[in-house]
Amino acid sequence: MSVLQTTAPAKVNLTLRIVARRADGYHEIVSLVAFADIGDELTLAPGSTLSFDICGPNAAALSVVSDNLVLIAARHLAEHIDGLKAGRFMLTKHLPVGAGLGGGSSDAAAALRLLAELNGLSLDDPRILTAARKTGADVTVCLEQKARVMSGIGEKLSAPIALPELFSVILFPEVHIETRAVFEAFDELGMISLSGKYDDHPEAAAIPLERQKFFAFLHSQANDLARATHQLTPAVEAAQERLAKTNGARLVRMSGSGPSVFALYETMQDAEQAAAKIRAEQQDCWVVAARLR
Repeated sequence: MSVLQTTAPAKVNLTLRIVARRADGYHEIVSLVAFADIGDELTLAPGSTLSFDICGPNAAALSVVSDNLVLIAARHLAEHIDGLKAGRFMLTKHLPVGAGLGGGSSDAAAALRLLAELNGLSLDDPRILTAARKTGADVTVCLEQKARVMSGIGEKLSAPIALPELFSVILFPEVHIETRAVFEAFDELGMISLSGKYDDHPEAAAIPLERQKFFAFLHSQANDLARATHQLTPAVEAAQERLAKTNGARLVRMSGSGPSVFALYETMQDAEQAAAKIRAEQQDCWVVAARLR
């Protein structure tokens, strides 16, 4: 069989609400998630032995190959399927590691997509979904690479949402923050949701998709973790301020627990010009223009 291939796009949290802290320490969230048209690439060469290798501009940052989520996802799936067909994975790492863009989760989901294709499985096969959940909280939402509202601790997903065209600049300020540290800071600050109660966030079917109404919806929401992340490092707030100064920025927000931030623009040309301007002025960041879907 020929080599199989897929992309592992960057994940962007357009909204992020903290609903509650559970007794086990995890946090209930609600978040509208979209995917960019940039990301990593993954191939699978069918073979008798499961193996993995990395190349690409950000490969060096992933030094511990055995702990990569691609292999972990494949092993979890093999626990539920006797004689699972696998082979050699090759990951071309384009996304910066530690950027908070769901790169590892998206890579793991890409591995499960390829294994599903090789073994004749559907992505809603319970064994695929179980392997995704065991690999990481964000892996399930990355399986189909479609915009959705995710809730719970990431395991509850709405039906896919057909977003209006969204043109963005994504900026990673080259600082690294542990997700756990952000949630701990959030808890220590005793912050409530900046956007009100859970019921104030529409269900997926109630989110307005006409372009101007959709932007109004986004402005009515927030990323509840932003203030906690700003407390841990000034670089994230500075990155947001930098994006806010670009021509045509309609919305600026942190994605997930950071450190990456994004801005939305009216046209792709506006986004590309903003990214080029930041790239020319700042050498200590990773910045790219991307369409979100």
